[in-house]
Amino acid sequence: MASRKPKTVAYRRKREGKTNYKKRLKLLLAQTNRVVVRFTQTQVIGQVVSFEPKGDRVIVSNNSLNLKKLGWNYSYKNVPASYLAGFELGKKALAKGIKKAILDTGFKSPLKKSKTYAFLKGVLDAGVQIPNKSEDIFPSQDRIEGKHIEVYADKLKSNDVAFNKQFSKYLKNKAQLTGISAKFNEVKQKIESA
Repeated sequence: MASRKPKTVAYRRKREGKTNYKKRLKLLLAQTNRVVVRFTQTQVIGQVVSFEPKGDRVIVSNNSLNLKKLGWNYSYKNVPASYLAGFELGKKALAKGIKKAILDTGFKSPLKKSKTYAFLKGVLDAGVQIPNKSEDIFPSQDRIEGKHIEVYADKLKSNDVAFNKQFSKYLKNKAQLTGISAKFNEVKQKIESA
């Protein structure tokens, strides 16, 4: 007779694909606050989270939709918005006395020069210390400021159908595609002075 071994059932959050417990354990063993970044279809969400025995506690939270109040009329999920959301989160964290943290990307494995690293650069530029591999992982300053969007918009200007399809939300918000980098610097100054 074959012996029957009881079936092991994984934790609910692991079954649902919400928590990677091996990665979470490594982050918690660092015994420092975590900067958690998540991307949705419309925005970038950042939080500074601390572990407590009863569960995680959010100390500071920010999302890229807050940039609208500062005059940002462009996408809330692109590289410049990611940087600005991270910069604003970093400033809020410093105001709460948080000077060190580690990055928590969840199930995502960030790619070099991606929105995740633009967000991280924003937090670092705000003054929060987060360990990172090197400066090579961050997008160029031109990409962070959105100059690549301006160049792409200029290329598409000759094709009205493609231009209107690609930049319909920008046009709906009456955003000027030629001034993205100027608006980026203006919003960054407002965050710094707040």
